[in-house]
Amino acid sequence: MLIITIASNSLASISRTSSLTPLFRCSAPHHRRKSFACPVWSTSFSLCLRSTHRRFSATTTSAAAMADVDAIETNPLLQDFDFPPFDAVTAEHVRPAIRALLKKSESDLDELERSVEPTWSKLVEPLERMTDRLEVVWGIVHHLKAVKDSPELRSAIEEMQPEKVKFDLRLGQSKPLYNAFKAIKESNDWNDLSEARKRIVEKSIKEAVLEGVSLDDEKRERFNEIVQELKRLSEKFSENVLDATKKFERLVTDKKEIEGLPATALGLAAQTAVSKGHENATPENGPWIITLDAPSYLSVMKYCQNRSLREEVFHAYVTRASSDDLDNTEIINQILKLRLEKAQLLGYNNYAEARFMAMKMANVDKAQELIEKLRAAAWGPAKKEVEEIKIFSKKQGAPEADNLTHWDISFWSERLRESKYDINEEELRPYFTLPKVMDGLFSLANMLFGISVEPADGLAPVWHNDVQFYCLKDP
Repeated sequence: MLIITIASNSLASISRTSSLTPLFRCSAPHHRRKSFACPVWSTSFSLCLRSTHRRFSATTTSAAAMADVDAIETNPLLQDFDFPPFDAVTAEHVRPAIRALLKKSESDLDELERSVEPTWSKLVEPLERMTDRLEVVWGIVHHLKAVKDSPELRSAIEEMQPEKVKFDLRLGQSKPLYNAFKAIKESNDWNDLSEARKRIVEKSIKEAVLEGVSLDDEKRERFNEIVQELKRLSEKFSENVLDATKKFERLVTDKKEIEGLPATALGLAAQTAVSKGHENATPENGPWIITLDAPSYLSVMKYCQNRSLREEVFHAYVTRASSDDLDNTEIINQILKLRLEKAQLLGYNNYAEARFMAMKMANVDKAQELIEKLRAAAWGPAKKEVEEIKIFSKKQGAPEADNLTHWDISFWSERLRESKYDINEEELRPYFTLPKVMDGLFSLANMLFGISVEPADGLAPVWHNDVQFYCLKDP
């Protein structure tokens, strides 16, 4: 998923959460200030430029308080930065940083609720400034969890998440802010707002309703309990899937078991074996370790001639987090139950209706109608393709030809494609190396948008040595 944050007319950052290649739009060096109260990748950078810089300060000189101040002063998440300090952040920084930011945000929210006026400059702009730094830091922490997971980081996030959710709920359920947004929409100045600003106001009103602002006290209390529990369950669900994916390892010592795997897949499997303690593993002689990570899993599904191994790996993949201490079954049941109760508290029949309200889609019936149209359009061609694969596999003498199943389709589809077009994915690899692909992508971006992309390694802190950094430049 691409995350694009427009910061100002001359600055923007782009990062891919599942890759190692962030990009940043650079201005000339003498135009870049070195210390911002909000980082340039934030959602309100232009507002930050106009705001007065305020640092965290202490009002007491006790030894304990001074220790807290020292911790804050050295915490990279609480310092001013142009770029996220990915190289400096550790799990021990998370708790004090989030607590400090929550304390400040709560104080800012108290002040905003007291002084709010139904105007853009007195409501939307201060609200954006108020929440920006907390969201940026929380985003940094979660990004690190995604790319550099550890038990310590998980523990810190698990401890701080209820406090973060509690603040988000208080913010979303703020009656003064909700009433101010409604007053803007009902004011005589409404038609003078741009379409973008109207959209922001309308979206804020809708989100407040979906956050429970209109609920009575008893229902709101239960609503908040549900939201907290859903956040916890969702986090646990993801962690179980990740842990189950990492847990599976299939050691192969006989090369006949993985016959058909291309050289790149063998190299990856041998490299994995080395990392797991098999120091003498080689692509040619093994041993090899098959995992459920996408490159390993997909290679087995598409190329491995050993049908039983394909079946074993397929079953391991589709049944991840479904047994033992990583079993997500009850978590799924609880999530479904709580989503339904949450939707009903808001006045909807089911969770889908609430989601469509949030996404401004038509309704459940329209969504099902669209799905049925797609199914009907795809069903005929899909049956034809499966029949073609069956005929081809039978000609090749495959015993499973009359009973092709999930772990057969990808394998025989690839063989059919190779037969029809006389081309192999492995033969294409030399033409699609990473440098060539990146050059092609950046050339296309230049052709379409008139921007140039240049390497800028070393300009920003990174979380891994393999991370590459690029500058986006206007003509």
